[in-house]
Amino acid sequence: MKYPSGLGRNRLSRAVHACVPLFAFSGLPESAEADVLAIKGETIHTMAGNAIENGVVVIEDAKIKSVGPAADVPVPPGARVLSARVVTPGLIDAHCVIGFTGYLNQDQDQDQLDPNESIQPELRAIDGYNPQEKLVEYVRGYGITTIHTGHAPGALISGQTMIVKTTGNNVDEAILEPVAMIAATLGEGAKPHGDPKKSPGTRSKAVAMLRSELVKAQNYLKKLDSDDEKKKPDRDLRMEAISQLLKRELPLLVTAHRATDILAALRLAREFNLRLVLDGCAEGYLVQDEIKAMNIPVILHPTMWRSGRGETENISFETASLLTKDLILVALQSGYESYVPKTRVVLFEAGIAAANGLGFNEALSTITINAARILDIDDRVGSIEPGKDADLALYDGDPFEYTTHCIGVVINGKVTNDQPQ
Repeated sequence: MKYPSGLGRNRLSRAVHACVPLFAFSGLPESAEADVLAIKGETIHTMAGNAIENGVVVIEDAKIKSVGPAADVPVPPGARVLSARVVTPGLIDAHCVIGFTGYLNQDQDQDQLDPNESIQPELRAIDGYNPQEKLVEYVRGYGITTIHTGHAPGALISGQTMIVKTTGNNVDEAILEPVAMIAATLGEGAKPHGDPKKSPGTRSKAVAMLRSELVKAQNYLKKLDSDDEKKKPDRDLRMEAISQLLKRELPLLVTAHRATDILAALRLAREFNLRLVLDGCAEGYLVQDEIKAMNIPVILHPTMWRSGRGETENISFETASLLTKDLILVALQSGYESYVPKTRVVLFEAGIAAANGLGFNEALSTITINAARILDIDDRVGSIEPGKDADLALYDGDPFEYTTHCIGVVINGKVTNDQPQ
């Protein structure tokens, strides 16, 4: 079996850390629970201002109570203390299928896509998410504390997405947002493969089918508003889901790579006044003026995604930099992989983007505060600020250096990982 990349390195890092103590604990034994947790960092990247040197984060009741230089933020008596060279907000994977696709890569753990129909917006992510999937634990070990996950690209409308923390024994313990977006695909990914009789067979047909569903939902809403009870429609789960797009209660997440498909998504958004989030965008740099004009956020493809053929033949390491310099709000994702190791790690994707024009701060933003803003959860996560959820990642060096280890993870004020990854 081929395991997720990095597992061999993890074994090596454990051996290294058995000899070199880089993660210091004090205050209480590791097994004890403390009401107050203090994180000391040689550098703390709050993502809410300049980095803090020799800083402290105080956590109480699952929330960040205070953060600042050690001279200004004393460690409360009796607090459990963790120390690291670099502290960041818990990382956010802006789009993945973790918890739906499984590391075994076998039929029984692949719930990310139902290929039987082209349009299934009624499929709820909350009904399929598996918080016990080993890939959840795997990415958490690199500092990823929040994921936007759900039904994968590969159908015209594949279903709903959700936002969860990478912790919890069941979905209720993990949930942050039970319904985040409705996932759609344009381009080659929307075409059903293996059955030429199924629709959509062309790009025009795909957009026409989407437009038709939106028009049906408009009529459904009109009937619901009728004063005549006899004219009110029977409950329709599909129409209920599409109606949330029309009422702007949910964004439409459109995976599109070719410039022509990106423009088609923009046209639909204008026509029906939709909240649109672009996903993938391999050729986004070709139409960035149009994206910027409509103020559309982009969840960009993984930086190191495979390229060279098909819709991603024009992929670039520099797309994140180009879009960001044009003031387009960009987040990075691990995406969906149909082959093992089944998931990428956004920490590494951001590191490559940092080295290809994006720079450290902007790269870290794509997997923290930018991702939180696009997902509309920045009131809770994405930065280290008083009142926000106490989600932090601790490292023994520059997070984007491959030789650096994630040496601790805190989610909702609890230490979930305290061994080097």
